[in-house]
Amino acid sequence: MSTKPSAMSQRGVSIIELIMFIVIISVALAGIMLVMNQVMRHSADPLLHKQAIAAAESLLEEIELQDFVSASSPAAACPQNKVTTANRTTAYHIVCDYDGFSTGGGIFSVNGAAPIAGLENYNATVTVTPSPLDNIGAASAVLITVTVIDPLGPPGIQISGYRTAY
Repeated sequence: MSTKPSAMSQRGVSIIELIMFIVIISVALAGIMLVMNQVMRHSADPLLHKQAIAAAESLLEEIELQDFVSASSPAAACPQNKVTTANRTTAYHIVCDYDGFSTGGGIFSVNGAAPIAGLENYNATVTVTPSPLDNIGAASAVLITVTVIDPLGPPGIQISGYRTAY
């Protein structure tokens, strides 16, 4: 009686199965590497985003801490003394003096003559607009909007806050 090897007793893989395995694994690894490449390329974006947020919050807080109206002449119209990078600490300012303020060539500290290290490629702009709130007239409240553009360019970060005369 002769015995033939059956398909059930065959062991190992054929060359076709091995080639198919290699092709499938190669395609999967290529897909994973493509995703990892995209993630690594944009891994600095969160840092730039957080720095822009910190700069915007700092400038917004600086503006909100200013007097709403001038202590010497409360009825004076705005702006009295437009804020510039050069006169931020040398002159008395009120909130509406910051309308139109912008930094060119980086974010400067309040009393700095040069941009803050690491923020040389960020720029900020400020708008201050009268804004009536519930039960508060437009002459007694303003909306402050600070926009910071990071090194990647527009659209940047935009935050807003209200300042009232109360």
